[in-house]
Amino acid sequence: MTALRPKLSNAGRPATYEVEAYNERGEMEPTAIAGEHPLTLYLDKRELVTLMTLGQAPEALVVGYLRNQRLVGSVEDIAEVQVDWESDSVAIVTRKGKGRGVQELEARLSKRTVTTGCGQGTVFGGLMDEIDSIKLRDDVTLEDFQLYSLIEQVRKHETIYKQAGAVHGCALAQKTPDGAEILMFVEDVGRHNAVDAIAGNMWLDAIDGSDKIFYTTGRLTSEMVIKCAQMGIPFLVSRSGLTKMGHEIAKRTGITMIGRASGRHYLLFTGAQRLLRTAPRPTAVA
Repeated sequence: MTALRPKLSNAGRPATYEVEAYNERGEMEPTAIAGEHPLTLYLDKRELVTLMTLGQAPEALVVGYLRNQRLVGSVEDIAEVQVDWESDSVAIVTRKGKGRGVQELEARLSKRTVTTGCGQGTVFGGLMDEIDSIKLRDDVTLEDFQLYSLIEQVRKHETIYKQAGAVHGCALAQKTPDGAEILMFVEDVGRHNAVDAIAGNMWLDAIDGSDKIFYTTGRLTSEMVIKCAQMGIPFLVSRSGLTKMGHEIAKRTGITMIGRASGRHYLLFTGAQRLLRTAPRPTAVA
């Protein structure tokens, strides 16, 4: 863990709630639904944004959001993260002299892009200008049997989605001699929140991403690629597809981006030099 770990509240909420629903025969079935709560972020008493979240790990979500938006320079810059569900808000206090200067913060907040899709996100100005400075390791590789292992583990993982649907999931994994190991799996109402929560946990626990694999159930948009690159992770995998801008940024950052990953099928879009094909290839059916 880091030497200057922020003081955190412990305000997680249940991921699912039970409600009454009626099936096609008119019978009542107790049914699990996903939680959804507004959480307004205040950075040194300045309102930033309101996120819609499951609320399972709000502190990690907030830390990861600040990290991925480059609103603080490091986790040591954060003194406290205190979530209050009575007011649906979180107060973030930075250490004096450690946060970004007022003028720099104002400049970032003045330019924001609202991203659409499942779980609306916000990108503050400057992120696109900084991606060319990101350097990912090029001395790490992923063997295809390790990729297949990760896909299978995710498939079997007990998830909120299986109980209630309506969520996206993201996983941080590492290679092993026998395959891959999931280090953490986070679900939220939007893929943006799930990746931010993983980024927050990585900062809080000082986890190096330079040899890790990031998996998401959502499509690979520009925002997802930028966040993965900022975490220093060279491998990005999704069971879904990608966007043109996501593809362009993946090429610029040099990420090994793999989409449509299911079973033993995948499509490798960028960063081919890191993926090694060692598993026996499936035999074509005549």
